[in-house]
Amino acid sequence: MIEIVLPSTLIILGIVLLRALRIYLRKQMNWFVWALLSAFFAGVTAILAKVGVQEIDSNLATGIRTVVILIFAWSVALLTNSQPISMIGRRTWIFLILSGVATGLSWLCYFRALQLGEASRVAPVDKLSVIIAIALAAIFLREHLTWHHWVGGSLIFTGAVVLAYT
Repeated sequence: MIEIVLPSTLIILGIVLLRALRIYLRKQMNWFVWALLSAFFAGVTAILAKVGVQEIDSNLATGIRTVVILIFAWSVALLTNSQPISMIGRRTWIFLILSGVATGLSWLCYFRALQLGEASRVAPVDKLSVIIAIALAAIFLREHLTWHHWVGGSLIFTGAVVLAYT
């Protein structure tokens, strides 16, 4: 019973937090608030996924999760979108499709890692994606890296290694 009540409570808490922030900030939430909410839901996801993959194949678990995300994401998109799909350009389609493939591969690997390891060790290693994103942004998007990126990236790397090998 606690396995169902606690995760459900966390998701409801996150949704309430999202609504409260939107009201408090008068719908002018900046990227940082959205990123914090993303981190919150990602943390909840790791725990829910760990419990969810315990008794089934990790690829099947990923497939089930993907269907739920598909229904949820399209529901939100259709209820909030004012842009016709026909107006989306070819380049945008290509990059969104490639992003979807990369996400799928990430999820397959993440669920398998959760099935084999502890969530408290898998999740920090998964966050090494931050360092990869910073490096790829500098190489392909020509984003300028500052000492903040280097120090922050080093701390993330160090934290992931320390947590993974405790």
